[in-house]
Amino acid sequence: MRFARLQTADGIANAVASGDSWRHIEDPFAETLEYTGEHTPTDDGMLLAPVRPRVIVGIAHNRGNNDHPLPMQAWHKSPHSVANPGEIIPVRRDIGTVNIEGELAVVIGRQAYQLTESNAFDHVFGYTVANDVTNIDQVPKDEKNFQAKSGINYTPLGPWIETEIADPENVATEVVINGRVVGQSGSFNLPSSVVASLVYVTSWLRLETGDVVLTGAPNTFFAAQPGDRVEITLAGIGTLTNTIG
Repeated sequence: MRFARLQTADGIANAVASGDSWRHIEDPFAETLEYTGEHTPTDDGMLLAPVRPRVIVGIAHNRGNNDHPLPMQAWHKSPHSVANPGEIIPVRRDIGTVNIEGELAVVIGRQAYQLTESNAFDHVFGYTVANDVTNIDQVPKDEKNFQAKSGINYTPLGPWIETEIADPENVATEVVINGRVVGQSGSFNLPSSVVASLVYVTSWLRLETGDVVLTGAPNTFFAAQPGDRVEITLAGIGTLTNTIG
């Protein structure tokens, strides 16, 4: 199923895709969906970030993407950095190169702690597209990633959540900047698998419903300039579009 958050004339609505419209629901995470009776035509809905997580965890695949002699690591990214599809990303222009990073984002569906490879996906609600915007020149100065990843709107999410993905470990990713394809890869190229990331994070931290794990950029990170239009497409999910400010 496809779940979204919409800005409507009456306020924000949770919704599920149904034909050519969004059917409004009370709670996307409920065991049984409760419909409000309202609906929004697909073409009329203004899409918001499909989830407002209380916790966002990013994954660093050190053995694949940089020279650190370290295993996989994780860090917290502020939920205040979440941006909607279509929003401007007002990047810092005075501190070096800004990278956009196309990633598969995992949305947790129920409390998850000390998961195993056999049960990890049972705790997943669905998947969405993430752009993990990064001031890359700040990383050597602050390896905790606070300075690099804490900007306003530095975590666009969307356009919706897909709950039925055939294989999260095999999701193709395409990055387009200003209409030009600059990268094609996928979760199949992550140095650490999606399930391994969930097992690792929950070996230390208890995740709750609606929390998000950014699974890393499998060589889908590219420098961006002010004015660039960035489109990140994950096969089976959709396209997240934002403009660098």
